[in-house]
Amino acid sequence: MNINQWWETLTSAHQVFWFIAIIFSVLFLIQFIFLIVGFDSDSTDFDQSGEAGSFEHEFSALSVRSIIAFFTFFGWTGVLALNNQLNVWIAVVLASVTGLSAMFLVAYMIYKFAQLEQSGTLNLYNALDKPGEVYLTIPAEEKGKGKVHLLVEGRIREIDAVTSGETLKTGSHVKVVDILDGNVLKVESMPVPEELRTINKAI
Repeated sequence: MNINQWWETLTSAHQVFWFIAIIFSVLFLIQFIFLIVGFDSDSTDFDQSGEAGSFEHEFSALSVRSIIAFFTFFGWTGVLALNNQLNVWIAVVLASVTGLSAMFLVAYMIYKFAQLEQSGTLNLYNALDKPGEVYLTIPAEEKGKGKVHLLVEGRIREIDAVTSGETLKTGSHVKVVDILDGNVLKVESMPVPEELRTINKAI
């Protein structure tokens, strides 16, 4: 039996799973080769960016790598399920669960590698006296950690922060006053910069 005859013997669902498995396995292999040779650009990640740089440490499952992983595992799981005479809908459910698991696993690995890469290159002492903006609310009197966005070394970084003052809500303007153990910033509230006041009034 040649490949055309074999293909014709498959059901429509089986053909769809095979098509997805083959196409995304090729993409997965190409991606792996690029990673090995050092062409490691995932430039189509769905993240926020701007002239000042990009936000670091944002966990997102919607990246090129994780989406390719989803469809690769989705396709092969569906093929194996139908090869074992399982119902089409059971195959779809199993394929979806396996694909999502692979998707989030790859996304988590990318997230952790990004953290390791930044922690090895970022000197937090360059953040001292820098202005920033609260991203996740910071509890009062150092009773918990929040997160701030601030420009450090040419990039907008997302870094854990505490405050000894009152609670700082999302959007509050702050200044870094100290660097604590564990790469945590100590911040305090600061007035809105004059240039931002001017922009807000104009808006």
